[in-house]
Amino acid sequence: MRLDVVLPCLDEEAALPWVLGRMPDRFRPIVVDNGSTDGSARVAAELGATVVSEPRRGFGAACHAGLMAATTEVICFMDADASLDPRQLPLVAGPVLDGEAELVLGRRALAPGASWPAHARLGNAVLAWRLRRRTGAPLHDLGPMRACRRADLVALGLADRRCGYPLEMVLRAASAGWRIAETEVDYLPRTGRSKVTGTVRGTLRAIADMRRVMAGREGRA
Repeated sequence: MRLDVVLPCLDEEAALPWVLGRMPDRFRPIVVDNGSTDGSARVAAELGATVVSEPRRGFGAACHAGLMAATTEVICFMDADASLDPRQLPLVAGPVLDGEAELVLGRRALAPGASWPAHARLGNAVLAWRLRRRTGAPLHDLGPMRACRRADLVALGLADRRCGYPLEMVLRAASAGWRIAETEVDYLPRTGRSKVTGTVRGTLRAIADMRRVMAGREGRA
């Protein structure tokens, strides 16, 4: 079975050759260019990826555009910054394909040389703890590598188009009675600086988005 892989992308020209070069057989990359000012879209197209343009800035906007462009029964999501190894996608997609879970997230294990700022790790741990208490889902990381069935995800009607999208996905999936699981994946040294945890502004924006989603006020802007 072929699987589409949605890769939100903002100025990841340097990382894309490594990421796309390690994409496993049967996994088709859909690179969603979210307003890049470098050659990300050109590089992705030259390397054989399907390229979708989403000019409205926002992680959720890019993910949603990729979701709409995907056509396979089971789809995956992952970052395009080389912090995650596409060769581990089968570990995440496997339980969905086997009917063991409806949503699987990759729990990031810090690899040598990888950078995961302390404030980001702490925030992620607190958020995962709150999710466990609220939903009962056995999650320890709100990881960006994940897999689910496309039609089921569309039916959830995710509304957030910013950094709250990954959190909203878990909350709505839990409310819909999905079986949610996680499996360990490597968290590698990323290429370039994170647009979220790499800046104070990005971190504060992500925190505000997460709080809004937890409060049930998903944002489309």
